[in-house]
Amino acid sequence: MRIGVLVSGGDCPGLNAAIRGAVLRGVDVLGFEMIGFMDGWRGVIEGEWIPLDRAAVRGISPLGGTILGTSRVSPLTPEVGVEGIRAKLAEQGVDGLITIGGNGTQTVARILSEAGIPTIGLPKTIDNDLAGTDYTFGFDTAVSIATEAIDRLRTTGESHRRCMVLEVMGRDAGWIALHAGMAGGAQVILLPEYSESLDQVCAWVESVRDRDRAPLVVVAEGFKLEGMEHEVTRAGLDGFGRPRLGGIGEVLAPLIEERTGMESRATVLGHVQRGGVPTAFDRVLATRAGIAAADAAAAGEWGTMAALHGTRIEMVPLAEAVGRLNTVPEDRYEEVRRLFG
Repeated sequence: MRIGVLVSGGDCPGLNAAIRGAVLRGVDVLGFEMIGFMDGWRGVIEGEWIPLDRAAVRGISPLGGTILGTSRVSPLTPEVGVEGIRAKLAEQGVDGLITIGGNGTQTVARILSEAGIPTIGLPKTIDNDLAGTDYTFGFDTAVSIATEAIDRLRTTGESHRRCMVLEVMGRDAGWIALHAGMAGGAQVILLPEYSESLDQVCAWVESVRDRDRAPLVVVAEGFKLEGMEHEVTRAGLDGFGRPRLGGIGEVLAPLIEERTGMESRATVLGHVQRGGVPTAFDRVLATRAGIAAADAAAAGEWGTMAALHGTRIEMVPLAEAVGRLNTVPEDRYEEVRRLFG
């Protein structure tokens, strides 16, 4: 059996560990021939790939990014489409695909699978917003990076008696802000799922200041203050044609300073959250997911995604894993709110 592997969408730590897990299991144990398509769907469309064997994946688990490259190229265009992908895979003699990606990638995988193209998904995204799995690989590393940034901002904030505002990624789901904010002891955590008024945010900041502490605010890029119709955006669109988010921290800091009289500074963490070496948790999760994907291919369990449920890796139907976002539920947000009073 010849299996193709690709990474699509935004990069994140843990991708190489997933590739390694799938290849070592698939090639050395199950006897597959495996190839890696370069830059996601672009490699499939243009027929650019590399052979994947033990030598190709040696020592890559600790590496950030992906040895295969990634892109936001969509195969579901009028010029290519499902039948075009089917023809391209047939040209390369590929019997099945392992797609490593987030909601967009796995939605494409589901469409291809329903059209009869054998596909298995691996869930990666730093936002942890993919339904069907408790955690996606890449998330733990992003939270660790954001937590370290909080720790560093706290020392400079305390030194100058400033309010520090840290903006982290999270378009529709605030998991990074929630976990990093709680881990770092931030006094205010603002999520895309739940709006707050400027009065409330400033009341929390003033409460911290009145205790002779320097407030630290963590805000996800998709957060909107009450009364705001749209998220704060930068110029241009992202790879999916959506407005490029970013800048809510830089909007919020001067508003806090004006309202409270407390000097405030904003830091936008940005793509730092995507880079660098993966944590041990992400390496293990990604490796286990890769192994499970290879086993599922051998068993003919196409149209599924490797998901973490508790401590177990289980294969779930792609139809159940995509189509809805894994957002922060109200009870989790209320837990955080109770911290602030």
